[in-house]
Amino acid sequence: MDGFREALRIQRWDDHRYYHHSRINQSLHFVSAISFLFSYVMIFKDPAISALAGWLVAMTTRQAGHFFFEPKDYDVVNQATHEHKEDIKVGYNLRRKVVLLTIWALSPVPLYFDPTFFGAFTPHANKTEFVRHVAEIWLAIGIGGVLFRTVQLFIIKDLQTGLVWATKILTDPFHDIKIYHKAPLALLRGELIDPGIRATWDDEEAEEAPRPT
Repeated sequence: MDGFREALRIQRWDDHRYYHHSRINQSLHFVSAISFLFSYVMIFKDPAISALAGWLVAMTTRQAGHFFFEPKDYDVVNQATHEHKEDIKVGYNLRRKVVLLTIWALSPVPLYFDPTFFGAFTPHANKTEFVRHVAEIWLAIGIGGVLFRTVQLFIIKDLQTGLVWATKILTDPFHDIKIYHKAPLALLRGELIDPGIRATWDDEEAEEAPRPT
């Protein structure tokens, strides 16, 4: 268990130091985390609503922060290029996210032409039922995306790496609220880049984390 917790700590730390410099991105992650917690609750009450909130609010705010506001030039803090960070990203880097988001965006198209979605649904009778069917497809894509990358990590890395990443993804909303809840106030003060990213290199925890070569 100690090795699992340490691996989880390192994955979280690398994700933070490599991909969360922007206070706008951090603030959007805070909003995303709250939305995901709502989805977690609603999945037991209404999975369709859970999927709609998760994809339309939580995922869009989260990924907008990465694609539009996170610096992609040379990272002087971590002494790494954007390409290097993309290559060593354990989970979904930006290239993989483009593929996943494209699948998500195009997934309602077959339903439009085939209301049964290849036999999975009873044809929708109105727009509300159509939206709920779309939401159910999105829920399957979300779960499938996590399972696919987890199994892929089992194969290309090892069992622990995959399980740690899956644990990280599922617990990210709780962790993001913990570390990014002050980001909106910092952003209102005009702080666009988190100065703590550099400061943490002086911390003992940061010194223990692996750095790129």
